[in-house]
Amino acid sequence: MPCADASEMLALASIAAYSCDMQLVRNSAARKTFVRNVVVGGMFCSILLARAAGAPAKVHVVAFGKWTTAQWFTDSAPSEHKVDSKNDDSKNSPLTINSLATNPQTIKIRALIIDGRVREYTLGAPHEVTERLFVVRRVFRVNDSLPEESAPRWQWQRGGWLLVDRMTGRISAINLPEFDAYYSSASWYRDYVAYCGVADDGKKTYAMVTQLSRRKPVLKKELSGTGVAEDAAPDSACLEPAWQRGPVRVSFEAAGVVRQTFAIRGHVVDVVNDAEEEEEGR
Repeated sequence: MPCADASEMLALASIAAYSCDMQLVRNSAARKTFVRNVVVGGMFCSILLARAAGAPAKVHVVAFGKWTTAQWFTDSAPSEHKVDSKNDDSKNSPLTINSLATNPQTIKIRALIIDGRVREYTLGAPHEVTERLFVVRRVFRVNDSLPEESAPRWQWQRGGWLLVDRMTGRISAINLPEFDAYYSSASWYRDYVAYCGVADDGKKTYAMVTQLSRRKPVLKKELSGTGVAEDAAPDSACLEPAWQRGPVRVSFEAAGVVRQTFAIRGHVVDVVNDAEEEEEGR
């Protein structure tokens, strides 16, 4: 009996040892498979990264379309007539709404095309900031129909300014504080833009200079406390600001306001008086 017990114990030990050996073999095979998968995956990722690094960057084609004319209504209700309830003929209508509304102005616009697609419509000539960046003014159509009118009434309106990146094809709107699309006229020099801003209530105008790389204006100085009249003409906040270089200066001149000149030195602005201008002019 003791011999039988010893034989059984030896058999059980052999079975246990065999099971451990098989587990080691399986673990070793699993490790080899895991290592092989990691190596293959790393090689595959390296190949993809090498192809991505060697691939040429996409070239974006930025161009303008042909010039075309459009009607810009400077009033929200141009030449509209009140229709007589007894006679639907508007020509015979005795009363008119906004009979003093200004006639539409003819403007020249063209499409901004990037990679063969029309992205925006623009007004006027672009200003080249760098070889890569330029700015241009935007125009867009707005629906002027009333709630009871079923058909849309599209009218062209002037908008703000756009910054276009030739390399990436990206278009971004430029934030110009106090810029009024109707009353303000912008003048560009390098990456600076000067214009006469208008307060939200229209009661004040400001001499404004903004730089593309800065959120806050470089210059904001009150020009007039009377603001602009409600029936004032477009671009009437002030004359278009005049730039000079060597040193960099900009002059503002509005109706009833003495001409003011400011020297721009980086992010610092100094007021230039008439005596300094005369001395430097000699």
